[in-house]
Amino acid sequence: MKKRSFLQAAVLAASAALLPQAHAQTTPIKFQLDWRFEGPAAFFLLPVAKGYFKAAGLDVTVDAGNGSGGAVQRVASGTYDMGFADLAAVMEFHANNPDAQNKPVAVMVVYNNTPASVMALKKSGITKPADLAGKKLGAPVFDAGRRAFPIFQKANNVGSVQWTAMDPPLRETMLVRGDVDAITGFTFTSLLNLEARGAKAADVVVLPYAENGVKLYGNVIVASPKLIKENPAAIKAFLQAFAKGAKEVMANPAASIEHVKARDGIVNVALETRRLQLAIDTVINSPDARADGFGQLNAARLSLMASQVSDAFNTKTRVNPEAVWNGGFLPTAAELAILPKK
Repeated sequence: MKKRSFLQAAVLAASAALLPQAHAQTTPIKFQLDWRFEGPAAFFLLPVAKGYFKAAGLDVTVDAGNGSGGAVQRVASGTYDMGFADLAAVMEFHANNPDAQNKPVAVMVVYNNTPASVMALKKSGITKPADLAGKKLGAPVFDAGRRAFPIFQKANNVGSVQWTAMDPPLRETMLVRGDVDAITGFTFTSLLNLEARGAKAADVVVLPYAENGVKLYGNVIVASPKLIKENPAAIKAFLQAFAKGAKEVMANPAASIEHVKARDGIVNVALETRRLQLAIDTVINSPDARADGFGQLNAARLSLMASQVSDAFNTKTRVNPEAVWNGGFLPTAAELAILPKK
């Protein structure tokens, strides 16, 4: 009896000693999205739901956002460890806050091209960028397409335009009503919103920035310098698990939307499936993405974008491309070979 009791006590003691070690191996990561739980959020929600992050030793929580600028600010403040934001917003924060100690750094490209486009109805007579001269354009003041419009304008020699500001829910409504001649917005958001307001897809003219001389990168995964310094292995593990999940999302978008609906029960599954597929086709599995490789970027494109953003956003200091990007945490080329074949 004594011998058995001694063995039981030894086993319990050993188990107790292991518990803190097991706990220490799990790193909590608070992740901030750029927007609501819509189709593209599946890229982050699937690896959470399927346990890919957990298998990598991470306890990841994903929260909805209200814009790229907010996502950058929350990572910069230390409220979140990592986030998803437009690279231009990251650049702007760096250049306008040169003395900030916790400037978020891009560690993986997800949208190889900006999703921004100009959209108009055919009845407006707008068919090409030059037709925008003298027209009334509408978008929220913080809209990525509106902020970057001077770059689009310069690339296409577009004359002066008049801007009207509105809250995001009114943007497509005002275009349908004829209050503005055109709008800027993410293609996979505004096009579907226009359809929801009675416009037919065939009646919408879409002028994607990426197809009209503007080679800006879109959304990237960012990490805080604190996390980069204190736990670089966690960032590597996150990106590996993310890439594994992203491959599944692109292979079966329809099934992936179920993980979005699990977080927001009122989403329209059919609509968000279309939104996700549009995002994949236009900015994730784009010709530029296949040229650069998923997750990666081209140094020359990055430098050009840094210069363009500095000018268009009228930043306090010039954007330093080397400060906003760190590709040292990316998975191997084999792990990043996940883009579906066209």
